[in-house]
Amino acid sequence: MKVVSVMTSGVCGGGEFAAVNMLEALSARGHQTVMLTDQLEVAARRKVEAREIDLGPKLSRSSYRVLLARSPLLLARLRSELEREWPYDVLLVHYKKEELLASCLPRRLRAVLAWAEWGPVPSEMRTGAGRRAYLAAARRAELVMAVSEATRDSLGRVGVPAERIHVVPNALRVDDLRFSAAGRDRVRREHGIPRDVPVVGCISRFHPKKRNDVVVDAVVQLGRDDVHLVMAGEGDTEADLRRRARPLGERAHFLPAPGMDLANVCSTFDVSVFCPSPTEGAPLAVIHAMLTGRPCVATASEGVDGLIVPGGGTVVSPEHDAAAVAAVLREYVDDGPRRAREGAVARSIAEQLCAAPAVAARVERLLLSARR
Repeated sequence: MKVVSVMTSGVCGGGEFAAVNMLEALSARGHQTVMLTDQLEVAARRKVEAREIDLGPKLSRSSYRVLLARSPLLLARLRSELEREWPYDVLLVHYKKEELLASCLPRRLRAVLAWAEWGPVPSEMRTGAGRRAYLAAARRAELVMAVSEATRDSLGRVGVPAERIHVVPNALRVDDLRFSAAGRDRVRREHGIPRDVPVVGCISRFHPKKRNDVVVDAVVQLGRDDVHLVMAGEGDTEADLRRRARPLGERAHFLPAPGMDLANVCSTFDVSVFCPSPTEGAPLAVIHAMLTGRPCVATASEGVDGLIVPGGGTVVSPEHDAAAVAAVLREYVDDGPRRAREGAVARSIAEQLCAAPAVAARVERLLLSARR
C-alpha cells in the first residue's frame, strides 16, 4: 500500500510524533508512507517520506474564522499536493481541519479515507454547527482509529457510528526506549544535578491548556532542599513556569524538548509527572516515561485511563491540586523500593500496549479491510 498522511498544525507536539511513529511502523511492514506536514523536523532521520505543505494552524476557537475564509485556498493547495502523490491507496488525516478539508476532495483523491483521532472530540464540535460539520465529514471516512478507549467513547457520544471506530494505541519502538544509567548520569552532569538527589521530571508542551503550573507549584510546596525539578519542553507558558520555579533556585532546570535524547532525559527522573489538558488522548510523555521504568504521577485522569494503574503510578485527586500532588510526590521521593516496583509495572504495561510491530499489524489489517 501507499499511505499518504496529512497533518499540519503550526506547532510540533505529541500528535505529530505519534503520527510519524505509526507511519514508520507501517513502513517497516513494507508499505510506502508519505507525510505532508508543516513540521518536517518531526520526520527527520525516520523511515517516512516527508513533503512540506502549509495548511495553516490547527482548527480552534481562535483560528476558525481565518481558516474558514481561507478554506477554498487551503483545499486547492491540498488537492494540488495530493495530485502530485497520486496514485495512492489510503489518505490518512489526523486533525479536525484536515478531516473537514478531506471530506471536500473529489472521490478519487480521498481513496480510502482514514482518520487518526489522538484525543477526545473538542467541546466546539460536540454540539451545534460544529457537531454537524464534524459528522458530515465523518460520513466520508471509511475508518476512524481512536488512540484510546476514552477517545473512542467521545467519538461515539458525538454520533460517529461505532462500527467505524477502532482503538489503535500509539506505536512505539519499545526496545529503543529503556532506562539508561549512562544517559541519566550524563544529563545530570550536563545540567549540574547531583548524581544521587531525587528528581521530579515533566516532559510537556508549555501550552496554557497544559497544567504544568501544578507540578512546579507542587515541588515548591514539598519544602525539600534535596529535590530537583526538570521541566523539558517549549512553549508560550515557559516564562510563567520559570517565575513559579524561582523559589527552587538552582534546583529548577528547564531543558529544551528532548527529541532524540528522550530516553536519557526520562532516565534522569526518579518520578515523572504528567499535567493533562482537557482533551488528551494517550499521551506520549507518559508512555515514554513508563518505558524507561519511571513511575508516573498524573495531576488529573484525562488521557491516562488504562495507562496509569494502581501499582504502576498514581492519578491524583482532587485534580490539578498542587498540595495533593506534593503529598504524593513526598511518598515517592522517600520510597526507593516503591519507585523501582512501580516503574517495572509501568514498563510492562507500556510494552504490552504500544509495541510498534503489533500496532502496525493491526493498522494494516484495518486499512486492508477498509479497501475491500
